[in-house]
This record gives sequence, structure tokens and C-alpha cells, in this order.
Amino acid sequence: MIDRRMLLAGAGAALGLAGCGSPEQTAPGGPPQVLNFSILATENASSLETFWKPILADMEKSIGIPVKPFYGTNYTALIEALRFKQTDAGWFSNQSGLEAVRRSNGEVFARTFDPSEEDGYRSLLIVPANSTTTLEDVLRCDRTLTFGIGDAKSTSGTLAPMTYLFAPRGIEPDRCFKQVRAANHQANLFATARGVLDVATNNSTAIRLQRERGSPVADQVRVIWESPKLPEDPIIWRKDLDPAVKEKLRQFFLTYGKGDGPEAQRQRKLVEALSIGGFMPADDTHLLPVREMEATQALLQARNSGDQARIAKAQQELDAIRAERAAIEARAGQPLAAQ
Repeated sequence: MIDRRMLLAGAGAALGLAGCGSPEQTAPGGPPQVLNFSILATENASSLETFWKPILADMEKSIGIPVKPFYGTNYTALIEALRFKQTDAGWFSNQSGLEAVRRSNGEVFARTFDPSEEDGYRSLLIVPANSTTTLEDVLRCDRTLTFGIGDAKSTSGTLAPMTYLFAPRGIEPDRCFKQVRAANHQANLFATARGVLDVATNNSTAIRLQRERGSPVADQVRVIWESPKLPEDPIIWRKDLDPAVKEKLRQFFLTYGKGDGPEAQRQRKLVEALSIGGFMPADDTHLLPVREMEATQALLQARNSGDQARIAKAQQELDAIRAERAAIEARAGQPLAAQ
């Protein structure tokens, strides 16, 4: 398997997160004096800060306490920061959000929605635009190509391509490619555009974002595979965050950019610069499609192993998740965010 220890150093690395200084922790038994808000690292921190700074300023004004941004060098760092109460809330990817709920006392309370007609996004495989590489070339696994994969906790950068493309074919990237590099979407996009990588994972939002910002890099790559639709990103807080602060935070996200006045229009422009249409209410059931993806991948790996006990256990876990999802969809009268 890919050795990601250099990128994902676990809890110890979480203490060295990139950001505007060290996060201030909440005094025991009282509301936080500062809200530390984490932001997932889909691109470099300085670029993200440019777009998030005015939104966080609006958040600070709305909730009445200072808001401090917390940019992690990788998704695991954000999960560990929430776990150790270095952060109070944050914008996560779906798989990292699922880990935050499982391990870090996290809870989904909102999610993003797409500014386009399609509510959801897709994982992609990209190659240089002038390359003749096809999906068939990639799946040949003759160790002639260099490959860029995402962070280990990235839904579109790792989980989706493994679940929908590689695992069903029994492919392990380390045995398939000449070299495998793990990086965020922005790094993989630019490396592929320059021809440093022959093929890489990415997602439809990252490509569209570069195009909307006028970057030529979006036209310097070509898509050779796309996944089924994936759910939008969750916004997560710690369950034990002060209830009054929770309610203020909830109101901020669910009203931001809503309405027809000039202030709402200004707010919509800020989130649209991040290729976000806005925010809507959600809970932990938002992550069910991701749990199903993980269980599907586990079943495929079990089948490849030939271990009947492992196969039976994996099938049972997948069936339970599908039953849970079906029950929720029946009650709601509509499917969950991703199909």
C-alpha cells in the first residue's frame, strides 16, 4: 500500500497545523472566547485564506466572538485538531468528516450546496491535455505511468476512485503505476497540467474553480474518467461546543447568502468564489453514502482475498448500511444527496 506516513503523521502532526498562530482552546466549563474554525486543504493555505477571510469576518460579526482560521496541512490534521479541541468547527470533506464524527466527537449540522443545477460533484481522473493516455492505458497496470492520488482522507481524491474504479478490478495503485504521489487537488492538477504526472485524481469542483478564476490550467488537462455523483461537503462542530454558540453558528450558516438585498448578494459572491452555492441544514445521515462507499470497497477487497468469513462480514456490514439508507430515504420521500 502507499506509504503516507510522510504526509499523515497522525496526532503529533496535528499539533503543528498551518494557520494564523496556534489555536486558542476553550476555558473548561465555559463558552469559547475564540471560535477556531478549520478549513480543509484542497489548495494551499494562502490561496484559501484570500477567499475565506471575508467570510470568517462575517462569521465573527454574526456570532459575537473572534473567529480564528485553522488551515491543516492534511485532512488527518483537521480530524485530530477537532479531537483534541484545538478547533471547534470546520469545513470537511465527506470522508474526513466521517472520521471526525467517528473519532473526534464531531457532528454534522450543515452542508454546502453546488452553485450549478447539479447538487453534488464527481471524482475525476485527469491526464495532460496533449497526452494520448486513455483509461484503458491506466487500467493496463504495466507500471509505465506516474500517478497522483489524493490525501488518504479525501473522498474524491482517494475513496471514490478506489471504490468505483480500482477496487472492482482488484487494482492496487502501488502495483499498477511506476510511481505514486499523494497530494491535494490543486497540486495534482498543476502537476498533471505540466506533465509531471501522467494521470491523477481530481474532482469536478476543483477543475471548475480554476476555470472560474480564469486560470488556464483547467484547459491543460483532459478528463478520462468520472465517478458517480458524490455528496457535497459537510460543516461539522464538536458535540460539546457551547449550545448558545452552536445556535449562533447554525443561524450564520443557514442564513448566509439568503435573501435579495445587497448584503445577501455580497455574501453569495463570496461563497461563489469558492464554488459554493451556499449552505443548508444537514445531520450525520449526510455521511451515509460515504459509509456505503467504504463498505463497498471493503467487500470488494474481501472478495479479492477469497476469505469467506471476511466476505460474509463485509457483506453484512454493507447490507446494514444500505438498509439504514433505504429507511431514511423512505421516511424523507427522497434520496440522500449522492447517488
